[in-house]
Amino acid sequence: MNIHYWLALTCLATCLHVQAETSFKPIELKDQELSELRGRFVMPGRIISFGLVMSSTWTNAQGATIGASTSLHLQHSVKPQFYVSTYSQQGTPQQGKPDTGTGIVLGGAGLGSGQGVVQSVRAAGDNNSALNNVDISISQSGQAPALTQQGSVLTATNPVSLSNAAGSVSVAINNGAIQMAIAANNNQGNSLQQIAQGGVLQNTTLLGGGNAVNNMTQLNMVLGNKLPSTEGLNSNLNQLKALRAAGY
Repeated sequence: MNIHYWLALTCLATCLHVQAETSFKPIELKDQELSELRGRFVMPGRIISFGLVMSSTWTNAQGATIGASTSLHLQHSVKPQFYVSTYSQQGTPQQGKPDTGTGIVLGGAGLGSGQGVVQSVRAAGDNNSALNNVDISISQSGQAPALTQQGSVLTATNPVSLSNAAGSVSVAINNGAIQMAIAANNNQGNSLQQIAQGGVLQNTTLLGGGNAVNNMTQLNMVLGNKLPSTEGLNSNLNQLKALRAAGY
């Protein structure tokens, strides 16, 4: 009796093993299938506010600072426009005129052609600091936040610029891209932030000493906190139906 019992268990285990191998056999996905995969998504009407903020500042060794910030907000009944504000601060005269930067940075031609988020800091001087930061904030609320638009309206034909002892800053729309560029005086270096269809670029080049550079791009999204609708549930089911019946 014991022999028959163990024989039956052995046969059952073998069958389950064969069935498991058949059902869960890995299947390689084609590129077309991979291109159609999606992660978490948001139903139409769920996004009640979207904002973009970009800012850049450059402070030289004498404390003189030049900078700018631009913002874009998308909400219902709000006209989407870029607003630009500039910033200027004088340095400390008793510290004298900054030395001319003598550093040399080579290469980097391909930085502007990357996709996604591209960040670079290239330094050929001493006692410098540089920060490139991209921040994405997603929150939920029952209503869109109140907006306070400040600064000059930016258009393709109306760039915004400012100059002082630290250098010059320019914010412009160029070939569909929003660009914020700083050229420091006395060959201290330059910085560039750009948002285009291909992604975000933050690039800083330092040729002198004692400079502090800060580049920041922030994306803010506010989602309505209402319960999911029937339309949203149906969309989830449609994605599940497209999955393969076998393989993983």
